Amino acid sequence: MWQFAEACRGLKDACAALGIPVTGGNVSLYNQTGSTAILPTPVVAVLGVMEDVRRRTPTGFTAPEHRVFLLGETREELSGSEWAHVVHGHLGGRPPEVDLAAEGRLSALLVALSRKGVLSSAHDLSDGGLAQALAESCLRRHVGARVWVPGDAFVALFSESAGRVLVTVADGSAQVLEQMAGQSAVPLTELGRTGGDALTVESPAGSRLFSVGLDELRAAWSGTLPAALGR
Repeated sequence: MWQFAEACRGLKDACAALGIPVTGGNVSLYNQTGSTAILPTPVVAVLGVMEDVRRRTPTGFTAPEHRVFLLGETREELSGSEWAHVVHGHLGGRPPEVDLAAEGRLSALLVALSRKGVLSSAHDLSDGGLAQALAESCLRRHVGARVWVPGDAFVALFSESAGRVLVTVADGSAQVLEQMAGQSAVPLTELGRTGGDALTVESPAGSRLFSVGLDELRAAWSGTLPAALGR
């Protein structure tokens, strides 16, 4: 119950700070499957208004030869992550730090970039971190990418630090993105370019860390649910 109460307080604080209206929701307190309990997780529905749906920002890579950037700061935050769950079967530790002021700046920047038509795609970073966002962005329209990851590659790929978004822009819009991110005090890191039929990740020095063909990547991604259901 303490976990549930604190989660609700955190949601309230975030919605108040960011000006997000909650229109409804649901909770899971005591449900379980067999002897496996479901975590006490509140789920809320929120409301947003898009004035012109034709100007929406796509969620996956849309074309080759676009520049790939990461908005937001990556820290060594792996506790409670998908990596910890999948590799070690562990749920615990200190969760990623929440900075509501930084979240507000990022959200305002994304809205401004969208209204100016600067972005060719945008994908939030959540479960699975950058690695998952890259994979899903490539698979959306079967557009590969070649990226390099700064610093510790493991942290860069699997950290689940909050307040981060993967974006792409055409060459002609990169300078506008850099200027607006700087004015908004949102960290911006260039990662690489879209294109090809694989997701290739390299170190800043140019050495290849791994490369996965999109067909292989799609087979692994689409086979997860059938495997979990035994089909």
